[in-house]
Amino acid sequence: MKMYNGEDLILGRLASLAAKQALLGEEVIIVNCEKMIVSGNKAGIFAKFKQFINRGGYPLKSQNISRLPERYVRRCIRGMLPWKQARGKEAFRRVMCYRGMPDEFAGKEMVVTKGISMQKLPTLYYTTVGEMCKINGGKF
Repeated sequence: MKMYNGEDLILGRLASLAAKQALLGEEVIIVNCEKMIVSGNKAGIFAKFKQFINRGGYPLKSQNISRLPERYVRRCIRGMLPWKQARGKEAFRRVMCYRGMPDEFAGKEMVVTKGISMQKLPTLYYTTVGEMCKINGGKF
C-alpha cells in the first residue's frame, strides 16, 4: 500500500504515477486531494473545466461530472488507465482518494517523491483542485 499526501503536488504527474502503481498491483491512497495543484492560467483552467461539465448529451444517459475534489482526482487517474479492459478496472478499484486527512491514515507514513512537487513548475500560474471545483459549483 502506498500513500501520497496530495498537498502541493501536481495533479497530472501524481495521477500518472498512481495509475502505473495500480496497474502493477499496488494499492494507492491519496489524501488531501483538494490541495493538489493544476498548472496553467486560472481563467483558462476554470473555462476548460466549465466546458467539460457543460458538455451536453441526453441527460439520462450522459456522464455525470462530479464537482467533489476527491472524485475529480480519481476520475483523472481513471483517464490514465485502460478502463475498458479487465486489468484497468481492477487497477481502478485499487485507487482511493480522500479529501483532507482521515483519522485512519493520520499516523501512517507517506511516500515522498521529488519529481511531482510544486517546485517543479516552471511558471507561477496555478490553481488548486479544491478552488477549481468550488468555483464551478462544488459544495464541500
